[in-house]
Amino acid sequence: MGKFKAVLFDLDGTLLDTIDDLADSMNDVLARNGFPAHGVAEYKYFVGDGIVNLVRRALPADRRDEQTLARLVAEQRREYGRRWADKTRPYDGIPQLLDALSERGLALAVLSNKPHETTQAVVAKFLSRWTFAVVRGEGPHTPAKPDPTGATQVAAQLGLPPAQCLYVGDTDTDMKTATAAGMYAAGALWGFRTADELRRHGAKTLLAHPRELLKLL
Repeated sequence: MGKFKAVLFDLDGTLLDTIDDLADSMNDVLARNGFPAHGVAEYKYFVGDGIVNLVRRALPADRRDEQTLARLVAEQRREYGRRWADKTRPYDGIPQLLDALSERGLALAVLSNKPHETTQAVVAKFLSRWTFAVVRGEGPHTPAKPDPTGATQVAAQLGLPPAQCLYVGDTDTDMKTATAAGMYAAGALWGFRTADELRRHGAKTLLAHPRELLKLL
């Protein structure tokens, strides 16, 4: 599989373990508004599809009206904006993987469903040791995954056909994105979701540890 010239990474649950900061901030917003909190295991299924879907899933089913949703989305943006670096860290093995990929001359990119500015800030804070040719989050010109537009835009920026891009992610959303974009989908088992979910939604390979990615090269 020497055909790969670039690796696109999802951010949350793939490069960085962000779940505690996401859960803590959302739970504080819920508590301030009189809604029940959730455990970290539940948040692993709430996150991955952008902040609006996170808030919608965290709210009680009978309180997901547009007015409540819009208010809590704004509160969550502010709360997460204050604390996104409290507990977040790269997963074990990710620094060594990025070192190895950089040494081999592969282009690196990040495609996240976090807002674009937040994505750039998080990457700059935790992954500044490595050069990412493209860092993109959700925004006006990059619709949220699983829409493949962002992935195909990244490939175009890299000057590569999608087939030469290896896409690593930890959710069904990522596997759908990679498949729709014509990229090779690799599922990260150290992230937020299960092997079964990743396999059912298009993972061609499942990775138990970051270093296993090197076998694909």
